[in-house]
Amino acid sequence: PQACSRRRSECVSVVRSRTWSRSDVGSRRGLAREGEGMMALVLTRMVALGGALVVPTRGLGAARGVSPRSGRVMMASGGETSSSPSPSPTHFDYLVIGGGSGGIASARRAATYGAKVAVVERGRMGGTCVNVGCVPKKVMWNAAHIMEMVHDAPLYQYSGTEGVRLDWAALKAARDAYVARLNGIYQRNLENSGVTKLDGLASFEGPKAVRVGETVYTADHVLIATGGVPSVPDELPGAEHCLTSDGFFELEAMPKSVAVVGAGYIAVELAGIFNALGAETSLVVRGERALRSFDDLVSSTLDAEMKRQGLRVVSGTTLGAVALDEATGLKTLVSTEGDEVASVETVVLAVGRKPLTEPLALDKAGVDLRGAYVAVDDFQQTSAPGVYALGDVCGHVELTPMAIAAGRRLADRLFGGASAARADYADVPTVVFSHPPVGTIGLTEAQARARYDDVNVYTSTFVNLYYGPMPIDPADKPKTAMKLVCRGPEDKVIGLHVVGVGADEMLQGFAVAFKMGATKADFDACVAIHPTAAEEFVTLPVWGTRGSVPYSPLFDEDKQELPEKETATAR
Repeated sequence: PQACSRRRSECVSVVRSRTWSRSDVGSRRGLAREGEGMMALVLTRMVALGGALVVPTRGLGAARGVSPRSGRVMMASGGETSSSPSPSPTHFDYLVIGGGSGGIASARRAATYGAKVAVVERGRMGGTCVNVGCVPKKVMWNAAHIMEMVHDAPLYQYSGTEGVRLDWAALKAARDAYVARLNGIYQRNLENSGVTKLDGLASFEGPKAVRVGETVYTADHVLIATGGVPSVPDELPGAEHCLTSDGFFELEAMPKSVAVVGAGYIAVELAGIFNALGAETSLVVRGERALRSFDDLVSSTLDAEMKRQGLRVVSGTTLGAVALDEATGLKTLVSTEGDEVASVETVVLAVGRKPLTEPLALDKAGVDLRGAYVAVDDFQQTSAPGVYALGDVCGHVELTPMAIAAGRRLADRLFGGASAARADYADVPTVVFSHPPVGTIGLTEAQARARYDDVNVYTSTFVNLYYGPMPIDPADKPKTAMKLVCRGPEDKVIGLHVVGVGADEMLQGFAVAFKMGATKADFDACVAIHPTAAEEFVTLPVWGTRGSVPYSPLFDEDKQELPEKETATAR
């Protein structure tokens, strides 16, 4: 029992292991000669209690000093079992295709349970997020935010900021060096976890058989985690003159003028960066405004703020062609109606992403698609037994932390004995690094009202204290907007949305409360941290009345308590 307490993972984990029968274990004395001491007693007792026993031989849970025997068992607390031939350099317990965040997280988690794991990757480690996504994007967002502070400095009575300039090439070099360091960290983490790295392009040769270069590898379990790539409309004339979001990170100098085409978060983020850093920027969207799937309060407030900042938003426009002027190098965007939209140095297409499945030969493995995406169930299982998929290649909640969570839960189920383990895709918090940033979780007001009859909504729009002392017209000061969407007599929070300074950093904590089933009364019960923008969520009128006294209209005194709050409503 003491040994089990000290080395629990060795006794209960589902791992790469050997079958130990009563004859294999022999006497306690025999195992003691192999160096196990107290662990020998545990082995003997557990075999005596009923058959198979998990004895890890690799990874963090490896039972040191125990000689491996032939055969294997995968049993502890309900995990899946499998059988494989004698150890082979080309056979693995777990073969992960894709060295992005989700694939690496799953591979390393499996290795901690003692599984023999390999990751196939043809490019830089870390996938989209590390190389051409979250990380370098946030570096550029930070640079843009610093420039915004420089612009604001004179309004706080600073002088001498007129000559501040960004050296784009130097920033790119520093950013790329940082990303390269992260690539190395990912590689070392794999090595430290005992995971094999296979360099090259993977394609299926059959069920659980994957070719990498000249070698065909087999595995008990195969995970597809290849991510996605930017979409470029094949039918768009002049598409070859445009960059994608990947190409944004290859720019050696900041263009003087740029048009970003798209209405999603990638388009909004890139347009905001260009605009804040001083490029003449146009955002071309097909609909009325960008981020149409977000709550109306968020998208409309952001639209107004982007325009206030000087970003040109061209709405109701579908791009029909891009023409290059060979003499000037300028690209002219023309709508499908034949109207000239803009003439700029650089065009960035951010019209969506598609799953990276073409090289995989999924048909040879019997893996079905749902549209362009790999079809999976709630446990990441594809149509092919023993083949799984997660992340952007599945098209469901395409966020890095979601892929990481799904990867870890899958490894827990396959190798850790957690037979019911699966990722929770409901109510995933997300942030858009726009200018200003957006944070959101749960249902929009429109979605809630379409689903329920008993919806209550609490909103506030106000000027952040940061802008308070600036000597400009209050009407011209940037706004922060917040909304709680609640339902039922208990006013359970089913949607939380914010746009404004600090939205990116405040959302995570509120998301925890949201996932725990918080109500409006729970928010009200939390004493505000003043002065902050986040306090508005716990002081939204009507404050402190739901669930304790009958609901009543907006109290005038609530509206007057903090005069910097411009408007606050409940309905």
